[in-house]
Amino acid sequence: MKKNNDKLSLVINAADDKLAHDIDVLEVTELTSVADYFVILSGKNERQVVAIADSIEDKLSENKYDLRSKEGYRSGRWILLDYGDIIIHIFHKEDREFYNLERLWADGKKINIDNYVS
Repeated sequence: MKKNNDKLSLVINAADDKLAHDIDVLEVTELTSVADYFVILSGKNERQVVAIADSIEDKLSENKYDLRSKEGYRSGRWILLDYGDIIIHIFHKEDREFYNLERLWADGKKINIDNYVS
């Protein structure tokens, strides 16, 4: 589990460095085989959403974590970064409110991110 904790810390800190809003981490291990964690966060505009995605991707790449898939990058409205055990959803604030993934995955365990911020 240490590897997930290290990766989560890198994701959260890279997003925080770009001033991401409302960073939520849901442990979904018991709910789906797709991933262990969903990280859901927001940017205030398309440019910030893309900058957050770039920051996360750069930081994880530097630490030898492979990106499996990236969706939505061009629009900058909802970017999905799939790192296998962790799936990161970077939303434009309005789109996050509309899709409300936290409600859809409400049975997931909410993780306190304070333990991961450096």
